[in-house]
Amino acid sequence: MKKYILFFLWFSVMPAAWGQTLSLDSCRALALRNNKQISVAKWKQEAAYNLRKAMRTKYLPKVDAMGGYEYFSKEISILNNEQKSKLSNLGTNAGTAVSGNLTSTITGLVQQGLLSAEAATQISSLLSGAATPAVNLGNELGQEVVDAFRTDTRNIWAGAVMVRQPIYMGGAITAANRMADIGETMAADETDLKTQTTLYDIDQTYWTVVSLRQKQDLAYSYRDLVKKLDDDVHKMIDQGVATRADGLKVDVKVNEADMQVTQVENGLSLAKMLLCQLCGLPMDGSITLTDEESDNIPTDVEVPAMTADSTMSGRPEIRMLENSVSLSQEAVRLVRAVYLPHVALTGGYLISNPNAFNGFEKKFSGVWNVGVLVQVPVWNWFEGTYKIRAAKAAAAMAEMQLSDTREKINLQVSQCQFRLKEAQKRLTMARQNIRSAEENLRCANVGFREGVMESTDVMAAQTAWQQAQSQKIDAEIGVRLAITSLKKALGNL
Repeated sequence: MKKYILFFLWFSVMPAAWGQTLSLDSCRALALRNNKQISVAKWKQEAAYNLRKAMRTKYLPKVDAMGGYEYFSKEISILNNEQKSKLSNLGTNAGTAVSGNLTSTITGLVQQGLLSAEAATQISSLLSGAATPAVNLGNELGQEVVDAFRTDTRNIWAGAVMVRQPIYMGGAITAANRMADIGETMAADETDLKTQTTLYDIDQTYWTVVSLRQKQDLAYSYRDLVKKLDDDVHKMIDQGVATRADGLKVDVKVNEADMQVTQVENGLSLAKMLLCQLCGLPMDGSITLTDEESDNIPTDVEVPAMTADSTMSGRPEIRMLENSVSLSQEAVRLVRAVYLPHVALTGGYLISNPNAFNGFEKKFSGVWNVGVLVQVPVWNWFEGTYKIRAAKAAAAMAEMQLSDTREKINLQVSQCQFRLKEAQKRLTMARQNIRSAEENLRCANVGFREGVMESTDVMAAQTAWQQAQSQKIDAEIGVRLAITSLKKALGNL
């Protein structure tokens, strides 16, 4: 709803801004559009919104994928060097053992006279020739065994997909999501606070400009009165019915009136520059406010009624402090959750080359897995207890600050109401004083023309009239500013 209102106000401002004639609503809309602090607060609100969305994902499973390649200077060996040597020379070692046993047997038969030396030599030659193929075959079989046990793990390719689903985190995810919700609400309240502060500054500056513009007209009128008196006195001096001292007194008043005009013009220029800066307009631009030419500044503005509920709910400061209390309470739950058991479901799929599922085969092959991860804190030297106590102390401080701020806001609202009543009473008295000052000035002018009153009496009446007019302007502006302050105190600005 606020966005539509701001949109409408901006389009209502555009013609006024082009014509350099601004109303109070136009200045407000320009300030809300161009204020950098409000823009920063809105960006914070956007960040809080996305953070809340991010926290919602903590309930969902997380899927990660990774892959890589590694080169090693040495490969993993299941057999040691001695075992490799024995297996590679399996036929030779077996042939040597068999040949040694046959040689011993034949030698024994020769020694017993059962076999002649010539026959033994022939038998050894025949056996040696027949054993050679068997030795070679044994060596080949042994080498095949050695090659089969080779892992060839110098070049390794691997990849994995992992899934993690939290089941119970001690309430940490729930507390973090609630804190994110509160953070988004606090960001919106901060935007509201910046908006109200900007509107308050605009109202203050706007009515200050109007006040100075009214006082500028008053200074011109007062200067014209004094100059008129100065002309009359100098004519009377020429006719000999007034002294030169009377003329000097009036000249002093003319100089004072000129100085007042200069001061008011400088103050008005500075005030308009400040208003332009707040509205985001060039400070050297020429602007005119719709209330500048009003004879009477409107003071019949509806005053908001004060109720305890509206005061507490309308002030963004109170809402931010209430959210701070809730945030600190969730922080206690978050700290407590760290020291409670955590349960998570895990799963994944692992693939590698070479793989160990078929004798270190040089192919990509994988395996899937499912598991449950449980973490239970056993002993931490009461660290959790101390941190929980510290979080509870922070929550208590937030509650105390909220209570103190509520009392101060109630006092502020009461002060604004008293100031409004005083401003309204001062305005009533100022209007009465104006009638008396105008009548006094009329009588003084008549008496001066009739010769029964001196120029000092006229100057005194003119000064009293100027003061009465100035007090009326101040009283009217005071009522408007008091109403603005009351609205801000109630959170209705």
